[in-house]
Amino acid sequence: MSENLQDAATPLDGLFERAIMDLGIPPCPGILDRFMAEAGKDEPDYKRLVGIIGADVALSASLIKTANSPYFGMRQRVRSVNEALAILGLKASSRAVAGIILRNAFPHVLNLERFWDASARIARVSGWLAQQLLIAGLLAEDAYTFGLFRDCGIPVLLGRFARYGETLAAANQDSVLGFTEIEEMQLPTNHAMVGCILAQSWWLPEEICLAIRNHHDVTALESAEFELPMLSRRLIATSQFAEHIVQRQLGLSLTEEWSKLGMVCLRLLEIDEARLEDLYVKAVPIVSAAE
Repeated sequence: MSENLQDAATPLDGLFERAIMDLGIPPCPGILDRFMAEAGKDEPDYKRLVGIIGADVALSASLIKTANSPYFGMRQRVRSVNEALAILGLKASSRAVAGIILRNAFPHVLNLERFWDASARIARVSGWLAQQLLIAGLLAEDAYTFGLFRDCGIPVLLGRFARYGETLAAANQDSVLGFTEIEEMQLPTNHAMVGCILAQSWWLPEEICLAIRNHHDVTALESAEFELPMLSRRLIATSQFAEHIVQRQLGLSLTEEWSKLGMVCLRLLEIDEARLEDLYVKAVPIVSAAE
């Protein structure tokens, strides 16, 4: 864990960290490990990268499908892993591969389809918002990745604690207490901490890991004394706004998080009332198309 990450997150002593790992956080899959190690070199070998992805037929098909999705706006249809890597670029490809693998990392946890579909929709709307807002440093690919991984601690806890579904429902419905406060009343941890550890071990950038760790913490979002990078704050704000838009339009998976975090998020994204209404209107076809 880097020094900055320690400053912005509660430090873990050895016993607590081992307890977290005992929850069943999936280790970084070998295929992602190999891909990220090669992609991180000064001169990555594209032929080797294609070979790593091509060795897994399902992953290859999913990456090609991702590259052809409306979100990336490609003018011509991608037909191979080689084309997908060349057109998306290594950074976007790395994030896409991690997101694809994440969905298959919890085979023992049943009935997650609705959860993954919601995460994917929020990720796509987050990426679209970043493109609309044009805030320096806030990239669509980072907003998209954060949307996919933001709640990745939830499947871990669902697989570990038989009654976590009840805790999750209570946290979603509480309009006063913080989401992670409610989790910690019944568990030795919370999904934000677990998700942060997973994201670190899966090669995600520090700003995204920090955003995952603090995405329910209004103090971290608005306090100048809390050493959370501005990019992390804006990633949180973007995904929270994306979730609010999706819930507002579809009336699905309603939570109380916007009532607790909404005003801070709008300030961080520099959205006034007029811009808010404009984005609501423009987002209608985006939410509907995010399948």
